[in-house]
Amino acid sequence: MNLEAFILGSGGMMPLPNRHLTSVLLRREGELFLFDCGEGTQVSLRRLNLRWKKISAIFISHTHADHVTGLPGMLMLSSQVDRDDPLYIFGPPRIAEYIETSRRVLDMYINYRIVVTEITQSGVVYEGADFRIRAFFLRHTKPCVGYTLEEDARPGEFHPDRADALGVVRGPLWSKLQNGETVLTPDGREVHPRDVLGPARQGRKFSFVTDTLAFPEIADDVAGSDFFVCEGMFEKALEDTAREKKHMTAVQAARIARSANVKRLALIHYSPRYTEPELKRILEEARAVFPETVLSRDRAVFPLEYVD
Repeated sequence: MNLEAFILGSGGMMPLPNRHLTSVLLRREGELFLFDCGEGTQVSLRRLNLRWKKISAIFISHTHADHVTGLPGMLMLSSQVDRDDPLYIFGPPRIAEYIETSRRVLDMYINYRIVVTEITQSGVVYEGADFRIRAFFLRHTKPCVGYTLEEDARPGEFHPDRADALGVVRGPLWSKLQNGETVLTPDGREVHPRDVLGPARQGRKFSFVTDTLAFPEIADDVAGSDFFVCEGMFEKALEDTAREKKHMTAVQAARIARSANVKRLALIHYSPRYTEPELKRILEEARAVFPETVLSRDRAVFPLEYVD
């Protein structure tokens, strides 16, 4: 099952010619999940040829303008296509007020159902048959939440030699065993999935954290992530500025990634003060702490692969 992260915007505070405001889209097979919706989100969606009609849910970290200014346009855009399914929107308190005020003032035509949920405590906010999306609180100048998408464990590796030895006829019965069903051999003996499968294999995990002070508990929430998108707004020399503004440096993000034992860190939400060459210096600072760090770039695509 494919799982891909698309960086729609990587900047913070204000959009730049080649750097839209923060937004990340996660595609899991045909289902799309949007994390934050900064200015320019629609542009990147179009350039990446992503089908916004397929967005099932939008997850907003907080209601500062650089994370939500793209949302009214997205809601109106979705009215231009046939949509039968509701759109779910999650965010901290006042996200419902922002959406309702935008709809009223802009006189939006909305031809589908919008379901808004305000997050007041950490926990699972959205789930499918084999995954869940969890919210947890961060520490910013106003209520702010991070998110993780975590898949269920997958069945263990199928061993054909064991199935043959137990007399299971090759074909549909093998598929049933791989899907966790008990089957009968031609002579009436039961064969259980545990008889032919190896240990369960870990699912994948995606985490999204932006606009927060660095604090140790973040590592607990994002632990083991295959792909950890985290703000790296400032260079190490501006750690005092980051603390004052309740933001994070790239080095602090790297320390969290190291403590959380994530597989890869993607920095995001850069201060507009940094040019492209300066971002490379910030990357070097982070890699000195956590080598598996990359810079998010607008319209970059990152596949999340199974470990085994």
